[in-house]
Amino acid sequence: MKQIVNILLVITFSFLTACENGQIKTPDTVMNKFEEFKSRDKFLADPAIYYPGIADLNLKPTLNEKLNLAADDFKEISESKNPTEKDYQNKIEIGLKRFSDIYINLDTEDRERVCLYFEELMDIVDLESSGGHLINFMYGFDPTK
Repeated sequence: MKQIVNILLVITFSFLTACENGQIKTPDTVMNKFEEFKSRDKFLADPAIYYPGIADLNLKPTLNEKLNLAADDFKEISESKNPTEKDYQNKIEIGLKRFSDIYINLDTEDRERVCLYFEELMDIVDLESSGGHLINFMYGFDPTK
């Protein structure tokens, strides 16, 4: 009986340690989903989310490239041995900083669309929080602080 209790304690401790580190189990289908994400034409009008399409068509190739780099970042993390929430959140921060050179040229709808694309990447790996990076990108500050 004491061995069973010890085994259960070890299992519970292992589980709690894994949760505490924010480790994420990478789903088997993520590599295909990253490639699908990258191959899609982005910033098209989408009436389902009331997105009128990109305001400045000249920005579309640059925005697509920056989002595809973010997908590559996520892919790199998902291929690592022990991906964590913090790893992905760091890549979100890096990915959003790539937009700094054109941020002023993005209208509100386009910034929201960028955030939705990052949320799609987060959904691919079952990441629940951007760590506040999407809010910072959208509004220029974290309203929760």
